[in-house]
Amino acid sequence: MDVFDIILVTLASEFSDLTDVEQATRVALRLLVAALLGGLLGYERETHGKAAGIRTHMLVCMGAALFVLGSELVGAGDDAMSRVVQGIVAGIGFLGVGTIIKGSSMGEVKGLTTAAGVWMTAAVGVCVGLGLEATAVLATLLMLFILHVLPYFLEGVERKPDE
Repeated sequence: MDVFDIILVTLASEFSDLTDVEQATRVALRLLVAALLGGLLGYERETHGKAAGIRTHMLVCMGAALFVLGSELVGAGDDAMSRVVQGIVAGIGFLGVGTIIKGSSMGEVKGLTTAAGVWMTAAVGVCVGLGLEATAVLATLLMLFILHVLPYFLEGVERKPDE
């Protein structure tokens, strides 16, 4: 075996994680669904001029799905998968903190809804990565309702300051 044959065999073995058409289709579908759902959530945020928009939400959703999906592909058990999900939940919190900006006027805090949205988008991604696409779609629809429709019901509600 010459050097080029060794290189080709090594390359083939390195890219052999998608062993059949069914598995490749499953991985592609989950990543595309994660991108689509994250994109829908990000689009809603982007149209409202929020810092975390379509690209951020797509990446968060796909990233969470990929972490879970990758762990599943290597045969991670329930205990390992639990740790992966815990890591995503904790890690995404740091990203969410970056969207929260404390204003200078009267201690006003902005970005909490965006941070919660990024956190929820990661949860949607985890569901997609686990193969729970219907649950992820339902959660996305509920989230869009909360972000886009619910504010119309709260327009006349007055907030009382804490005493």
